[in-house]
Amino acid sequence: MARRSGPLTGTITVPGDKSISHRALIFGGLAAGKTRINGLLEGEDVLRTAAAMRRLGATVARDEAGQWQVTGNGVGALAEPDRVLDMGNSGTAARLLMGLVASCPFITFFSGDASLHKRPMSRVARPLEEMGALITSRSGGRFPLAITGRRLMPIDYELPVASAQVKSALLLAALDTPGITRITEPRLTRDHTENMLRHFGAEVAVTPRKEGGRVIELAGQQELTPTDIIVPGDPSSAAFVAVAAAILPGSDVTITNVGLNPLRDGLFESLKEMGADIEVMNIREEAGERAGDIRVRGSTLKGIEVPSERAPSMIDEYPVLFVAAAFAAGKTVMRGLRELRVKESDRLSTMAIGLDACGVRLEELEDGLIIEGDGTAPNGGAAVATHLDHRIAMSFLVMGMAAKNPVTVDDGRVMETSFPGFAALMRQLGGDISDGAA
Repeated sequence: MARRSGPLTGTITVPGDKSISHRALIFGGLAAGKTRINGLLEGEDVLRTAAAMRRLGATVARDEAGQWQVTGNGVGALAEPDRVLDMGNSGTAARLLMGLVASCPFITFFSGDASLHKRPMSRVARPLEEMGALITSRSGGRFPLAITGRRLMPIDYELPVASAQVKSALLLAALDTPGITRITEPRLTRDHTENMLRHFGAEVAVTPRKEGGRVIELAGQQELTPTDIIVPGDPSSAAFVAVAAAILPGSDVTITNVGLNPLRDGLFESLKEMGADIEVMNIREEAGERAGDIRVRGSTLKGIEVPSERAPSMIDEYPVLFVAAAFAAGKTVMRGLRELRVKESDRLSTMAIGLDACGVRLEELEDGLIIEGDGTAPNGGAAVATHLDHRIAMSFLVMGMAAKNPVTVDDGRVMETSFPGFAALMRQLGGDISDGAA
């Protein structure tokens, strides 16, 4: 449960970037030698990837100082797992690892929790099958599934939807595939995989297209060089802190070492357009990724129309942007969000139901939401079903800290998926969240 809180104040660091953490473990397991990782997110999703890489023959260990060390045997040298790879709730781990094992000469079985079993995997399976992998699954390409890896053929593939996960799965499959794999993305998606490949010494060609998007080309059978990685704080996690600070008057919070990849900063850009007082400081580069510190002060927000082309840069942050919109004066129009219907839950529908229960005026569209606020705090006072979705849980706890009445979520444990210690960190800043929601 979260209750109306006073101003949030202080300086904090959020857990490591989830997307980069997954990739650091995978590429460390593909490089021949030892990779050291600092700042790895130790949430359930990432730990599933760590366990899977161990099953695939890499040595993955955490030392007492919190540094992770991954020792791999080289590209093309993964081992056949001795049991099913359980991906839990992690769609990122599932899709990336599907690509990773598609070129391996053995069978890999995948499973996950009830939520993951409902999520579509055919968007990854289809192009992998075009490359030559044999995939057996439930209808719609859903988990559980089995992949029989084969010697693959390179592919020239245009992404039908803007998905960094699909792109990354194909790049991982291409690593041990002779020839050049070419992937066209009509709309830009996050480029952590391309950055990580370069950081491990691989050559990746990226060419912008006149009509928008870009083409990524990767020559297969390149060796990766072990390296050190510092994982910046996850901007998706920082988003919850930033919105909470923006909607609580008098707040002044600094979030240090946040990832500022230009393809991940849509939430902060949107908040600025809404009138949020946000300052970015100490910009630097870590392991090929831009990072810096973000200061957020309590602000008066106004409604805006968020450009639909911005969606790929902030798709995971929309639930908490919906909360910010509920506190803004005027209409906030957010479209191009059909992808939210196939996340851990149908995030459009789940957020709409919860916001309505909290007294927020809104219209649910097929591909988005229109939220109309009057510049004051919504009523709150609802008990919200999270549907095992960590971002739904955190979004409504943020709402509860600024709404007129407390907001309760049915399961706060799911937050450990991406933001271990969320409730404790918000209490550290002055937020009123009870232990029952932690």
